Amino acid sequence: MHNAENEIKQAKLEASSEKPSAPDNAVQDGKNNSDISVSYGSELNPEDGSKAPAVDNRSNLQAVLRSLPQPELRLLCSLLAHDGLSDSAYLLVGEVLKKIVALAPFFCCHFINELARSMQNLTLRAMKELHLYENSEKALLSSSSANGTAVLRVVQALSSLVNTLQERKDPEQPAEKDHSDAVSQISEINTALDSLWLELSNCISKIESSSEYASNLSPASASAAMLTTGVAPPLPAGTQNLLPYIESFFVTCEKLRPGQPDAVQDASTSDMEDASTSSGGQRSSACQASLDEKQNAFVKFSEKHRRLLNAFIRQNSGLLEKSFSLMLKIPRLIDFDNKRAYFRSKIKHQYDHHHHSPVRISVRRPYILEDSYNQLRMRSPQDLKGRLTVQFQGEEGIDAGGLTREWYQSISRVIVDKSALLFTTVGNDLTFQPNPNSVYQTEHLSYFKFVGRVVGKALFDGQLLDAHFTRSFYKHILGVKVTYHDIEAIDPSYYKNLKWMLENDISDVLDLTFSMDADEEKLILYEKAEVTDCELIPGGRNIRVTEENKHEYVDRVAEHRLTTAIRPQINAFLEGFNELIPRELISIFNDKELELLISGLPDIDLDDLKTNTEYSGYSIASPVVQWFWEIVQGFSKEDKARFLQFVTGTSKVPLEGFSELQGISGPQRFQIHKAYGSTNHLPSAHTCFNQLDLPEYTSKEQLQERLLLAIHEANEGFGFG
Repeated sequence: MHNAENEIKQAKLEASSEKPSAPDNAVQDGKNNSDISVSYGSELNPEDGSKAPAVDNRSNLQAVLRSLPQPELRLLCSLLAHDGLSDSAYLLVGEVLKKIVALAPFFCCHFINELARSMQNLTLRAMKELHLYENSEKALLSSSSANGTAVLRVVQALSSLVNTLQERKDPEQPAEKDHSDAVSQISEINTALDSLWLELSNCISKIESSSEYASNLSPASASAAMLTTGVAPPLPAGTQNLLPYIESFFVTCEKLRPGQPDAVQDASTSDMEDASTSSGGQRSSACQASLDEKQNAFVKFSEKHRRLLNAFIRQNSGLLEKSFSLMLKIPRLIDFDNKRAYFRSKIKHQYDHHHHSPVRISVRRPYILEDSYNQLRMRSPQDLKGRLTVQFQGEEGIDAGGLTREWYQSISRVIVDKSALLFTTVGNDLTFQPNPNSVYQTEHLSYFKFVGRVVGKALFDGQLLDAHFTRSFYKHILGVKVTYHDIEAIDPSYYKNLKWMLENDISDVLDLTFSMDADEEKLILYEKAEVTDCELIPGGRNIRVTEENKHEYVDRVAEHRLTTAIRPQINAFLEGFNELIPRELISIFNDKELELLISGLPDIDLDDLKTNTEYSGYSIASPVVQWFWEIVQGFSKEDKARFLQFVTGTSKVPLEGFSELQGISGPQRFQIHKAYGSTNHLPSAHTCFNQLDLPEYTSKEQLQERLLLAIHEANEGFGFG
């Protein structure tokens, strides 16, 4: 082993013998050769002090590198595929390859070809190893994955070389034939690896089918372990052997499949909702069209093995910033607790790498909104990242954290109070959205920027707020398009009319134009004394709604009712919010997860909910109903919150208990209705009536599987299957 390491070091010395004192930036990836030529031997012109081209020195360097013995270069590449060297030796091999290519790009294609040969033999060994794991649990438990680690090393080296091949544009770039040969080699590697990834998937499926493994990997088990011990539960024995294979697969998808990373994009929530139906029927063909991403190997693999992938992330959240980073492009594949941990780590990184002075404020309780606004609005975004300490005037006490928590709770209640004129309740008395008539509040847009800062600061500090917003407002924070589905929570009758339009032929039936008349505008700007009609598009009063353009009409109506009337308030809020929380970071959450992030996981008294439940088509003694309550009782705290969101539209528990649960028209208890039709359908919900439509499933297991799928996937439009 020491001899091999000495050979590597000797190769490194030969590669850099011309100028051993070259600066580091001359050998980093992505530097062009003009930089390198200056670093290596450029001399000052004695007459004017300018730098003269170091053509001779550069030519000498190229000649030295070209003269390197081919057998030694092949050995250098092959070492990555062999076991037995130290970690530092493997790192040294990778460093030497990168430096040689940085100095002499013509070696890039040569190294790719050599690594491709190594990968061919390595793939055969890896296939045998995975097949052994799949058929022998003893083998999985008693050995380590040397082949998987070797595959990962070679794939990472190839990804670095491919990146260099794609980025370099200079005279020393490989000849066109060499370049095309290298690209062809990468394509052949991908084809050869497909069988390895299939074997990997089969192996994981076999492991996941084991009852012992399945229970250890379940989100409920993870949640219970986190609550009792504060740490993630250990992975099932032996599964760690699969991690290097999974990492290799992800690196291949991201780096070795040109053009594919851009194709790996998550379908937005709004697109998925548009593609779904809300009647409990089958998903529409439009939904299937929007899910073309599922043809992508990465998405299919990640969806199939989501539980194991999230278990790995739970053990090591750093994976999301490294080999598992591609999952951030499809955030719905990541469990909420893993997203939250990733979010906190990124925020902590911001805080730890910059010095921030404490932010001290002194407020009077009766004037907490005004005092907080006046003391925080002029602070810079960087100032606001400091630790917040609060003093309530006229009260003794040192803020060791308790006063700050109290301030966040108090300020959030005052912000949404009707007297502040900033927010208004919509549909029920539990959720809020910006008041379109906030203009009557002096400096209202400045206040909305302040509110955005407060919400952003709470997330930055890991504090919770006692405020719950509408689904559409959470979508605005996330930058997700609102849809007509969001209208149901504020005006179910209007929503039904729009839904009917989309599901039926309206030719010669409706007499509508692309405009809103004054009466409709009053539904939006209900506090204004004078309103006029409004065009949804330029010249909309003269454009009739037809069967061909009805989808555009519905989109325009949804945008107008949920966005246009409060666009200035939304923009002001986001200006303050994004000063502390980057848009790209918060966008990994969906609207329901954002509510849990801002307001926390509630304590839900299921006995109280059960006592205040009404039934239609079922009774408390119905087997399906009894199964239902047993299943919900066994939910994790997160899944209980998701269930409450699914049936009521919010995770907020009424202060007086579920007997005071509100609906669109006032007090409305939770209802379970019998859903007639196929038991293949998922449960569906009508949040404006706190109503769950539950099919009469044939077993408790089927009910549990369908209910969990509904409360987790309804965010992406799968709530009605």
